[in-house]
Amino acid sequence: MNHTWIKRRINHLLYLAYPDLCLVCGAALNDTERLVCHECLYRLPKPDFDNPTDNEAARLFFGKLPVEKVACGLKYLKESPVQDLMEALKYRGRKDIGPVLGSFTAAPLLRTGFFNGIDLLVPVPLHPAKQKRRGYNQSEWLAKGVAQTTGLPIDTTSLKRLADNKTQTKKGLFERWQNVETLFDLADPLPFEGKHILLIDDVLTSGSTLEACGKAVLKAKNARISFFTLARA
Repeated sequence: MNHTWIKRRINHLLYLAYPDLCLVCGAALNDTERLVCHECLYRLPKPDFDNPTDNEAARLFFGKLPVEKVACGLKYLKESPVQDLMEALKYRGRKDIGPVLGSFTAAPLLRTGFFNGIDLLVPVPLHPAKQKRRGYNQSEWLAKGVAQTTGLPIDTTSLKRLADNKTQTKKGLFERWQNVETLFDLADPLPFEGKHILLIDDVLTSGSTLEACGKAVLKAKNARISFFTLARA
């Protein structure tokens, strides 16, 4: 049994009983900290993306979509605090993690000018049936944190998911692309017309979900797209 994994699970259970403890290390939080202490936040691994227009993540979309900028806030590593925090956010009802990590990862990007020219934040939608089962959309809660840092508005109604597809987690690359090819459409193109849309998701793996979302958004006249995810797997 992995002792690091056990420690993280114990810390999570401790937080449920004592909510003033860090979700990662279990230390007491001070008045300026929420959910994760500053030391643990700044230790979370981050990708080395200096250029938002040409980095390892942006190159996933070269020749496929006219994506202007791509950024990922954290590096997703198995059996790491990033994995544990993201699983808590997505599967264990901890939607309150979303704004904390969204705001934390948006802050350094704000200083680089990444959000310059962005008009609207659009979280990748869940199908209504899946959102009802989960109780919330984790990408929407991440977007709330980005909005807190940037002051940009969020649109959660103009982009819709057409089907309640199976999870992407255990699919291969080709299966991921097939699974989302016609998965999204616009409920209303008007709010996106002539706007620069920043699509927000929890994790970037193959890029298939964001590509499908981007294709839907680009149906709006003169729309432009950029991508931000909490983590890069």
